Amino acid sequence: MRKSKFLIAATSSGCGKTTLSLGLMRALTRRHIHVQPFKCGPDYIDTQFHAIAAGTPSINLDLFMASESHVRSLFSDYDAEVKIVEGVMGMFDGYSRMKGSSADVAMTLDIPVVLLVNAASTAYSVAATVFGFRNFMPEVKIAGVIFNRVASESHFAFLKEACADAGVECLGYIKRNERLAMPSRHLGLSLAAREEMERYISEAAEAVEEGVDTDRLLELTSCAKTPENIQKPAAFPTGREPLKIAVARDEAFNFIYSANIRSLKNHPRYAAEIDYFSPLHDTSIRADTDLVYLPGGYPELFAAELEANESMRNSIREFAACGGRIIGECGGMIYLGEETDGKKMCGVLPIKSTMKEARLRLGYRSVEIDGMKFRGHEFHYSRTEDDAKATKADAVQTDIRGKAVSTPVYRQGNVVAGYTHLYWAEADILKLFNL
Repeated sequence: MRKSKFLIAATSSGCGKTTLSLGLMRALTRRHIHVQPFKCGPDYIDTQFHAIAAGTPSINLDLFMASESHVRSLFSDYDAEVKIVEGVMGMFDGYSRMKGSSADVAMTLDIPVVLLVNAASTAYSVAATVFGFRNFMPEVKIAGVIFNRVASESHFAFLKEACADAGVECLGYIKRNERLAMPSRHLGLSLAAREEMERYISEAAEAVEEGVDTDRLLELTSCAKTPENIQKPAAFPTGREPLKIAVARDEAFNFIYSANIRSLKNHPRYAAEIDYFSPLHDTSIRADTDLVYLPGGYPELFAAELEANESMRNSIREFAACGGRIIGECGGMIYLGEETDGKKMCGVLPIKSTMKEARLRLGYRSVEIDGMKFRGHEFHYSRTEDDAKATKADAVQTDIRGKAVSTPVYRQGNVVAGYTHLYWAEADILKLFNL
């Protein structure tokens, strides 16, 4: 049996990588093909869309937050008939020149690229674009090209000729379709948001089925089946009972790196048991919880509902007051504060947050907290205020150029919280709590 694996890259951001990726995932899944999705970079929203399209969790592959060996191991650890990696930005756009780019990930994994080109308002001129992408770095193996936003069959005929003259096989097209405009990514996982994403994914799949030669794509990106390096759950080498870790996951909290959770399940000392819970819908965390993880998400969209669930807020506050260990990231940190835009939160940390005068803070971060080094990603519009009484951790954060950033990390007893989404799949996060 042969398997297929490839990365979907584009000439620039906005070409429709996510539309093509989701459409392919769903179209192949409809054929009862097991698809494993991956995402280049730190994005924790597209991975949720992948999971809806393919029916299996999507895995981040990030060459800033993780080592090359870790990224290769993650990619090989997941078995599937087809592995699809959605790229990031333009094919050669990285955090430093092409470092961490789609091309860099493709070369690291030794997989071919399917190049997506936005064909709106152009025709034969795309020959120069395709030729340039093919020859700029020949080490990147371009298996074929797919065109997006194609106006008609005659338009596609010009594009196919351009592809042939550039020396790259054309694998098809996606028609111009206003209904394939990407839904808002700021929706949470509410029922309405899921319904809209399902509509979008279904239409993307139909567009792929109509215009893309998926059989030829799989043929060009196939390889002989090789044994997969599937990581098994670790045994308890010390005989210790597993840690019980409560992870918030619902419409309000869902920015989670799958590899982080897997590293807790496979922890060499504790092999944690993960209990997902909902700050929106559940009344309390379990009494035997050892650690609570509150990831990022959309608490600002659900602030009224979070305030109304007083029982859960009290449960979190009492857990912290009794020395309970808590990690709060971005939205999770906001939830641990006293209030956000006037809505009561848990009151664990003496901070307030607001979306007023919102300004995007975005970028990779190197983080050192109490002597432990992590890497992560900061992405938020809100800001904290009235945090003078909050205790800051012994922490330093820098951007990709090594310049210090002012984003705070709070530490109050066994509660650690900040805006940065940490990637700890290669670091022992439990050592922050002397475990």
